[in-house]
Amino acid sequence: MKKLFVLFLALAVLLPVRVSAAGPEVSALAVLLMEKSTGQVLYEENAHAPLEPASVTKIMTLLLIEEALDAGQLAKDTMVPVSANAAGMGGSQVYLKEGEELSADEMLKAIAVASGNDASVAMAEYLSGSESAFVEKMNQKAAQLGMADTVFQNCTGLPAEGHHTSAYDIALMSRELILNHPDIRTYTTIWMDALRDGTFQLSNTNKLIRFYPGATGLKTGSTDSALYCLSATAEKEGMELIAVVLGAPTSADRFESAKSLLNYGFASYALVTPAPSEPLSPVEVTLGVKGSVMPEIDGQTQLLLPREEAGQVTTTLDLADAVPAPVEEGQTLGHLTVLVDGEKRGELPLVAGETVEKLSLLRVYRGLLTTLFCGG
Repeated sequence: MKKLFVLFLALAVLLPVRVSAAGPEVSALAVLLMEKSTGQVLYEENAHAPLEPASVTKIMTLLLIEEALDAGQLAKDTMVPVSANAAGMGGSQVYLKEGEELSADEMLKAIAVASGNDASVAMAEYLSGSESAFVEKMNQKAAQLGMADTVFQNCTGLPAEGHHTSAYDIALMSRELILNHPDIRTYTTIWMDALRDGTFQLSNTNKLIRFYPGATGLKTGSTDSALYCLSATAEKEGMELIAVVLGAPTSADRFESAKSLLNYGFASYALVTPAPSEPLSPVEVTLGVKGSVMPEIDGQTQLLLPREEAGQVTTTLDLADAVPAPVEEGQTLGHLTVLVDGEKRGELPLVAGETVEKLSLLRVYRGLLTTLFCGG
């Protein structure tokens, strides 16, 4: 009897979640909704359950490719060769042949649009020498991002023992990709395109790109064991959301669940940029080579709020009248207190926008002479 009770609890944790009325209506083993700029979680169910991600794995593959581009390890026009191993990948593919070469640009398109396993492995081998070496880098990056629920065994998401992640971790890597590599939209927003000079047609596996207004990406996945998975991103009114769906029973369920999450987020929350009620004034600098320094707001300048509170934001200003030289760029000069309906929600540092050096005795002396002899 005790064993049956334990089994019931284990199944209850991973039964498809259905929520109505108060929240989004979803059908999946796990879901999570995150706002991009703040990283704030807006909704979650079973967010840390270790589950198979299928081809949603490729978000990390795309992230490492984008980092390699930024580092100059390859360029968009770099030709990437296809090994026998890469050409032999099963599942979703663009039917690469051993010895064929595609540009990194075309490989990215094949991965982001068509979820090509063969293109993923070809890129992994090119960047790291082997897929296993590339997977080591995937796991290292996952650790850096705080993806504590994740272990990658391959770069494709094909079923493999011990290959798992969570809805929360997928949101973390999705956020890293779209926040720091916005160029990925070039690929993830493609609905239909072609490879090999137009001879091979591509159609995006993410149907939200065509059917959900504001969709910006990101990646689908499905296997018999993982069921239907998706990390969907969309932007409206300057706010981009990440909706993760894992283990949906059907393809339609994953898209409907993602739409419900996104609709809930856009309807319930808004990004507000707190600002002083009047323009900031220069702060006097005593004994500086310049007489004043301009303050500026430092750090996160957007506040994520329930929509009903978005119009209730006010600020109070606490700024120094004067500071002695030298002044370092980034030096704190005061702070902006943010209030919502009169309640304090945070402080934004006000910092010096530039360095102001201290006047030397020689410069003071020269200034006096100039004043005396030039009729200042």
